[in-house]
Amino acid sequence: MIIIDGKNATLGRLASYVAKQALKGEEIIIINSEKVIITGSKENIKKDFSEKKTKIGSSQRGPKHSRLYEKIVKRTIRGMLPNHREGRGREAYKKIKCYTGIPKEFENSKKILAGKEKQDKFVVLKDLK
Repeated sequence: MIIIDGKNATLGRLASYVAKQALKGEEIIIINSEKVIITGSKENIKKDFSEKKTKIGSSQRGPKHSRLYEKIVKRTIRGMLPNHREGRGREAYKKIKCYTGIPKEFENSKKILAGKEKQDKFVVLKDLK
């Protein structure tokens, strides 16, 4: 089991690493999902996320983009897995768990720090709401 602290981690790099490890068969837990960063200009990122919030579709269908931090991270990881509905992609997707904050059962366990120094242009997921 791999526990990754998402503080200051770039979303795309974190997602690709987690997807590779999950495909190898590792069980992965990501904590502090709200502190993951997305690089790029703040205006473009906020505009993209606000468009996704308004384009929900009808109550029966359509892409529904969640506003929860852990679900945003997990959906990004899902995009980097091969077909998440069947086969090894489905098995890998089941092995990934994301949490906002640090749950009590993982407080004293060893964590991998995924974050590096912050860049000039970025947005923290917590600031998108």
